[in-house]
Amino acid sequence: MIKVQGAVIKEQGVTFAITVVKRHVLNSLMQSQQTAQSFQPLFPGMPIVLMGQGSRGTPTYWGSKDIVAFLSNINPSRIPWKEYTFN
Repeated sequence: MIKVQGAVIKEQGVTFAITVVKRHVLNSLMQSQQTAQSFQPLFPGMPIVLMGQGSRGTPTYWGSKDIVAFLSNINPSRIPWKEYTFN
């Protein structure tokens, strides 16, 4: 069983998934790519955006430039976070 903190958002006709990861994952391009790929079967057909938080809770996003730009301009409290459970 896999538990993932995240959200599925539809904005401007694009449906994408955000998944919460440890901040250090975002420090490595290869690790970010592998992590996003690992989430792909859980959110089929959706672009995956990774979100890590620094020690002050400030979010950092990794993924499609357009989606990251959109997310950078909204308050993370507006994101409909939930816990997804997969078998």
